Amino acid sequence: MTLELFAHPFSSYCQKALIALYENDIPFTYRMMEDPGVGDELASLWPMKRFPILCEGGRTVFEATIIIEYLQLRHPGPVQLIPEDPDTAVEVRMLDRFFDNYVMTPQGKFVFDALRPPESRDPFGVEEARKMLDTSYAWLDRRMNGRTWAVGDQFTLADCAAAPSLFYADWTHRIPEQYEHLALYRKRLLARPSFARAVDEARRFRHYFPLGAPDRD
Repeated sequence: MTLELFAHPFSSYCQKALIALYENDIPFTYRMMEDPGVGDELASLWPMKRFPILCEGGRTVFEATIIIEYLQLRHPGPVQLIPEDPDTAVEVRMLDRFFDNYVMTPQGKFVFDALRPPESRDPFGVEEARKMLDTSYAWLDRRMNGRTWAVGDQFTLADCAAAPSLFYADWTHRIPEQYEHLALYRKRLLARPSFARAVDEARRFRHYFPLGAPDRD
């Protein structure tokens, strides 16, 4: 059965799912949201109209984390993104939630606020998001001291979440220079072939970034 991924290359959560597909070279049909009719088809499959979603054999899987879980279950490959050891797997899932909730979510607050009409903006909420990112950066810098990936030496689901989170967060609220361990981790993520591919595929959409995409990365 053919896998279909409804996604957009510039979406952080879509990139998260794409990393998993590219890590294990899993064949799939890319249903790009910009193509005619794809948005309507997505709405018929998932009324929330959020992407990515993965479809296979009449089954619809939504949420990037669960898509990655599904791929490991149904389409396993040489790169095991969720470790077999249950204790390590718990840590991987914990870090996955950290990157989604405490990096991706506050970063998104900046972006969504910039898309609002000026009279509807939320400067208090943006400042709270800035504080959360600062706290997350400090915690991550300490954690990444002596580590290659988020959970030890193995590239996992947590790194799939980290890559787009830190990519866009650094565009939005620059990682301070003193956080060298975190900056090097972000650099390693960008050099990972699976994420580098996702970043390259999204380059032509950088004008969409409402805060202005920096001339780097």
